[in-house]
Amino acid sequence: MQQALIDGLAVSIDGRFRRIAQLSNEGYDFVDDPDRLGKAISAVGLRVDLLTFVQRIAEPEPKYTYHLEWDTLAVLPIENYEHWWKRQINDKTRNMIRKAQKKGVALRTMILDDELVREIKSIYDENPIRQGKRFKHFGKDLETLRRAHATYLDRSEFIGAFLEDQLVGFVKLVHQPGWSSLMQIISRISERDKAPTNALIAKAVEICAEKRIPRLQYGIWSRRGIGAFKEHHGFQAYRVPRYFMPLSLRGKLAISAGLHRPLITRVPEDWFDRIAGLRANLNSFRFRKSHH
Repeated sequence: MQQALIDGLAVSIDGRFRRIAQLSNEGYDFVDDPDRLGKAISAVGLRVDLLTFVQRIAEPEPKYTYHLEWDTLAVLPIENYEHWWKRQINDKTRNMIRKAQKKGVALRTMILDDELVREIKSIYDENPIRQGKRFKHFGKDLETLRRAHATYLDRSEFIGAFLEDQLVGFVKLVHQPGWSSLMQIISRISERDKAPTNALIAKAVEICAEKRIPRLQYGIWSRRGIGAFKEHHGFQAYRVPRYFMPLSLRGKLAISAGLHRPLITRVPEDWFDRIAGLRANLNSFRFRKSHH
């Protein structure tokens, strides 16, 4: 994958047969002038066949004429905290949030300093496997982690879940006009029985409600993996337009032939479940083997 700074935006370029450009921090940066960015990409001399981008969550109605498909995100509509607590989550989820309180999980806001980065590293290095996959942040050095978490600090909040003085989980909440996003949310596997992640989501909802932010996004919508966890906390499928703008003849042909999307997006969903299960078993075996 190739990285470039074009027209003030970080852009990633990937692919062999068709080279596709998209914003590196998609979902936090947005393309406000597609024609301008397309021309800027072409002007720097990089071989790019397609530019793909999404609209903001607060603007779900299509407004461009490029080839359009739909991305489905997990979004929680927020009226107020009480409505969420009484109407949008079930008894099991409420009990998990109460459980965190009874187990002594305390929540407080934090700033990104040396101590927090060290605590984050400790959580990340707990296990190289999460949700059956290799965890991308495992083993990263402190400076790399600092840079990764220093994005959008002017509109971010860090909330920590603590047991006494130990950080057992945290969320980075990024605010934008009309919605906020859970850019990162993670807890210690060893403290999962104390439900810190449930407590962190509840705190994020409370903050958004206080700020009168009507939507909270938590990644993509899927019934696989942690999809049920999101659904139990009131998140719903929410469609936003994704565009594919050809920048070359090859790009036009790719759209015509249906090759503008990665091959993996055309794999049947039940195959994903089988592949994910096999991958989880393989990664678990490799982890156990490396620790013997």
